[in-house]
Amino acid sequence: MSEPLVLGLESSCDETGVGIVRGRTLLANEVASSVDLHVRFGGVVPEVASRAHLSALIPTLERAAAKADVDLADLDAIAVTAGPGLMGALVVGLASAKALAAYLNKPLYGVNHLVGHVAVDLLDHGPLPMPSLALLVSGGHTQLLHVEDIATRITEVGSTIDDAAGEAYDKVARVLGLPYPGGPVIDKAAQQGDPSFIRFPRGLTAKHDLEKHRFDFSFSGLKTAVARWVEQRRIDGGAVPVEDVAASFQEAVCDVLTAKTVDAAQHLGVNSILIGGGVAANSRLRTLLEERAAEAGIELRRPRPALCTDNGAMIAAVGSEVILAGVRPSGLGISAHSGLPVSTIVV
Repeated sequence: MSEPLVLGLESSCDETGVGIVRGRTLLANEVASSVDLHVRFGGVVPEVASRAHLSALIPTLERAAAKADVDLADLDAIAVTAGPGLMGALVVGLASAKALAAYLNKPLYGVNHLVGHVAVDLLDHGPLPMPSLALLVSGGHTQLLHVEDIATRITEVGSTIDDAAGEAYDKVARVLGLPYPGGPVIDKAAQQGDPSFIRFPRGLTAKHDLEKHRFDFSFSGLKTAVARWVEQRRIDGGAVPVEDVAASFQEAVCDVLTAKTVDAAQHLGVNSILIGGGVAANSRLRTLLEERAAEAGIELRRPRPALCTDNGAMIAAVGSEVILAGVRPSGLGISAHSGLPVSTIVV
């Protein structure tokens, strides 16, 4: 099968995504977000997200099929996120995919959400050089992945030992009185601020930390440092320079992410870095990583910002790659796995 026609369903968190690809060509990518329902809580509420998926899935599927101008009966396979993610949200997508696969008599692939953030770049830039290093940065994940074969062999090189980068953005935004989600608003505020205004700590970069956690990340201490600085400023009666604090915080995050990513690539001897996940749309992260990768003579691949956040196209892209690699379908008996490791590409 040279160019399989694959439908992808994504429901791991607060986006209901439906994507359709033919091989590595994107035909449709429709997303319904429930983020507005979570704003007043300052974070994603699992039950609210699950109910939103129930309401949004069929209309989103209909829009994707119309956009791609395909009949679902012509699909070669269906791919769905089996994990990691919120259990209730995963179950909604998985149950829907099973029903559709059974009705259409199509093979079903339960695939890894994290691998989707890697595979989606193929829709923009074609085949990924092997091996490559992927930096995944989102609200729930901050990981370095050694990609030796996108369909069969991916290993974790490093990860966060506490907060994910996106989670730290949300918490710092709350401290600064900025709305949820924090990533886009801090990025926007930071563009008007001075990144050298405050030298916030860079987690796990001290010599003794690098011996044990050379490629790992930590943002909990940074988040606390920002909160204490802001608290002290208010106690002293001074106005909090939101833009400068945002820029200084963002610089600390991006400095660590990019430095460790380039170091890992050089250590592994790979010549290609890929960045994915919601925080991969961050303007400073994209710019700084491009600069440091170029200095090291390493190619940097960055999917368009619209493909960085959770979407169905990335799941369809994984489905297409595993089909082309000859991986067997999952079958209708699979379950959702909220903590699915990235090494399990297909359940």
